[in-house]
Amino acid sequence: MINQELRRELGLWGAVAVVVGTVIGSGIFAVPKAMVLHTGSPGWVFFVWVFGGALSLFGALTYAELAAAMPEAGGEYAYLRTAYGPFFGFMYGWTQTWVAKSGSIATLATLFFYYLATFAPSLEELLFTIPLPIGPGGGPLEVRWGQLASMAVILLLGFINHFGIRVGGGVQIAVTVLKVVLILGIVVIGLTASVGTVANYSTSVPSAGGITGFFAALVAALWAYDGWNNVNMVASEVKNPSRNLPLALIWGVLAVITIYLLTNLAYFFVLPANEIATSDRVAATMMRKILGQPGAAAVSVAAMISIFAALNGSILSGSRVPYALAKDGLFFRACAAVHPSFGTPSNSILLLSVWSSVLVLTGRYEQLYTMVIFPSWILYAMATASVIVLRRTRPDMQRPYKTIGYPVVPVLFVLVALALIISTLFNSPRESVLGLGIIAAGVPFYRRWRHNTAS
Repeated sequence: MINQELRRELGLWGAVAVVVGTVIGSGIFAVPKAMVLHTGSPGWVFFVWVFGGALSLFGALTYAELAAAMPEAGGEYAYLRTAYGPFFGFMYGWTQTWVAKSGSIATLATLFFYYLATFAPSLEELLFTIPLPIGPGGGPLEVRWGQLASMAVILLLGFINHFGIRVGGGVQIAVTVLKVVLILGIVVIGLTASVGTVANYSTSVPSAGGITGFFAALVAALWAYDGWNNVNMVASEVKNPSRNLPLALIWGVLAVITIYLLTNLAYFFVLPANEIATSDRVAATMMRKILGQPGAAAVSVAAMISIFAALNGSILSGSRVPYALAKDGLFFRACAAVHPSFGTPSNSILLLSVWSSVLVLTGRYEQLYTMVIFPSWILYAMATASVIVLRRTRPDMQRPYKTIGYPVVPVLFVLVALALIISTLFNSPRESVLGLGIIAAGVPFYRRWRHNTAS
């Protein structure tokens, strides 16, 4: 099993579905509340969406060059390893496995539970409490029935992805198409609603505003955009990667930006800023105002389908990171195993699914996505900068696609990423320090695995 390779069986539409399906998850249904509270007005919310989308597109344009040049499993792991050495590649893989990707999966599953509770309120009931300061905000850890349901969804999708990239990719395409159709249906209903008015675009609420408010809102927006890089993690399984990876990244991100802007146009057309600022489920609130309770229930179904697709894409792609580490001798050796029949990194899928399920118990939605965004953007900045490093150190590398707007595009991405990292550290020190602590915990493991590989 160890010596087998992953199979190139994911086509262009499957790759696009990984981008779109993984990015559009829970964020578009949940983060508008946080964004308007931080910025104060719809105009600023739209500006943050456009800014975050442009930043993600800059990242995608840069990653397209790296993906086409190094179509290997693990995505950024390969780029950081090649540009900076094995230590930084390992730190990426370690962080993705234990914090970033697993935390993202846990966050999505938590939102799935929130929407499922619309139909089964008993899921919100407390099951038991652990009287230790390990819960959100340092309080006691409360475990609810819905968290167990979320864990079951993660494990189910891990089981599905065990059966091959064709199965996982097929599920991804089908569910992504369905959720895009449903979201566009919500947009059409919102923009044609008789209760809507353009006057809502001029409403406002009290907010922190300024630079602090902008970056806090940007963190929320970037959570909604997070995942555009996931297709890079399955690069070793994409057909014709020099062509399909750049196309999937660019088309996918442009599609997401368009869908997000249309959705927010619908939200603010129907709801004034103060109603969005008090709604944890803004799409459901909008549809309830238009169609009553059946409309809110329909949105909850759409949200769960959307989150389901994002979860599937995250498990499909994220499980390739510990596989890539293990293949180079920098992780548990069992994670390098490829299933002889299905051609999947089955042990790596199992590890990521189980650990993500554990993280579901550790926090609520906003604490989880802040913990994920902080270390993720440290790694995104380093990976994006690697395109500049490799242009200088590896001028002979074959580059079927080159970054449009180089070097301005990657430099701007890195500068904004650094500002975001600093802002998040000051605004959310607990979650940021926790993320840094887990990164630092990888150093002794690297030394041990590196020593074993060298010997």
